[in-house]
Amino acid sequence: MYELQVDVKEVRYLFITHSHWDHIGGIDSILELNPNITLFIPSSLSKHLIKDLKSLAKEVIICTKKPQKLFGNLYTTGLLGEEMPEQSLILDEDETKVITGCGHFGIQNIVKVASKVIGKKIDFAIGGFHLLRSSEEEILDSIEGLKELGVSRVLPTHCTGDKAITIYKESFGEKCIQGGIGTKI
Repeated sequence: MYELQVDVKEVRYLFITHSHWDHIGGIDSILELNPNITLFIPSSLSKHLIKDLKSLAKEVIICTKKPQKLFGNLYTTGLLGEEMPEQSLILDEDETKVITGCGHFGIQNIVKVASKVIGKKIDFAIGGFHLLRSSEEEILDSIEGLKELGVSRVLPTHCTGDKAITIYKESFGEKCIQGGIGTKI
């Protein structure tokens, strides 16, 4: 945030997808600098962490398995999956978007749920697609699944894995955006 000249005091909302430490480890540091943040957190976080966050943040909204409108044009898919429950963020704009953390539930499955939540197809899938240890066949199946669902742009990052990102670039061409820190969409 410092390198990108983003003032943490300007942040009003923080959406947490799931309980892996690489996704929640910095929350307390952010809240130390700006306690006026509303957190949207999954109910799968530990009860002790939820209690601590409630004492540090302006507001904590606990998201459950039920999809819901957060505010404006933002929605949560609700928690998806059993082994690692995870929620994704849906943006209902002219170009509809779904943003995942790791995509443990499967990117095609997440897109299907997101589409049902807002009642229209998802145009753009962004985030971790959880394909790091997947075979080429599984990666190609995920690409075919997204295309069948009407996804026209992708930005695979994080646990998608280099092999899968390369295959996505080959398949989506210029409609596959290179992600990473500082990427602006």
